[in-house]
Amino acid sequence: MPRVSQDQLDARRQEILGAARACFARHGYEGATVRRLEEATGLSRGAIFHHFRDKDSLFLAVAEDDAAVMVSTVARNGLVQVMRDLLARAVSPDTTGWLGSQLEVSRRLRTDPAFARRWAERSAAIAEATRDRLVRQREAGVLREDIDIDVLAQFLELAYDGLVLHLAMGRPAGDLGPVLDLVEEAVRRR
Repeated sequence: MPRVSQDQLDARRQEILGAARACFARHGYEGATVRRLEEATGLSRGAIFHHFRDKDSLFLAVAEDDAAVMVSTVARNGLVQVMRDLLARAVSPDTTGWLGSQLEVSRRLRTDPAFARRWAERSAAIAEATRDRLVRQREAGVLREDIDIDVLAQFLELAYDGLVLHLAMGRPAGDLGPVLDLVEEAVRRR
């Protein structure tokens, strides 16, 4: 029996995450049955759950993967860049899946205390990356100094949440670039 390399395992894991993201976005957590996950991935339940302990772990891995990408972008370019990237990809099926996953995370945070406890660490990483970026920007003289960093972070998080909701509701992306310019200008030093 041929050995499977770590790269092959990692690639398969990423394939499963991508297909599962679309399935969770389309059907919600409860509606993404194991059968639907099998159809979406083209794999048997054994193959899927070889990589993930159970459906809950698979969903959390999808959400963690999304959060890791977001933390990386925030650390490099800030939360407004995450919003700009999201807007640039608003018509992509991948973005639609990502938006659906975000809404499903939000729903589960409200309805599933165990999930909320598991998710708290990921949420804290995004908030910390945002705050660290704002501190660095303030030290560089880019951010306004008359508003507390935590207030600026909350403002940006609310703008992000509003954009996600706007797009997830199927409302047109239109030309929201000027709106994001306004959000960015609101936190910049005058």
